[in-house]
Amino acid sequence: MNPDDLQRLTTLPMPFGKHKGTLIADLPGNYLAWFAREGFPKGEIGRLLALMHEIDHNGLRPLLQPLRPDRGSGRP
Repeated sequence: MNPDDLQRLTTLPMPFGKHKGTLIADLPGNYLAWFAREGFPKGEIGRLLALMHEIDHNGLRPLLQPLRPDRGSGRP
């Protein structure tokens, strides 16, 4: 994992699908789990979605809070 990937999760919006425009760090866990079951896309977006799934699955979302540009809006 590249350490910059954690920052990308808090700044990169989902580029397609039902949650297009939502920051990857804010995607619902059930959506990430769907990708885990069905297969992550290829490339950077798939790698970041897989990383976010692991973070969500292990209850580590709060660790991303300090990396957010708004630093603590209270988002999940």
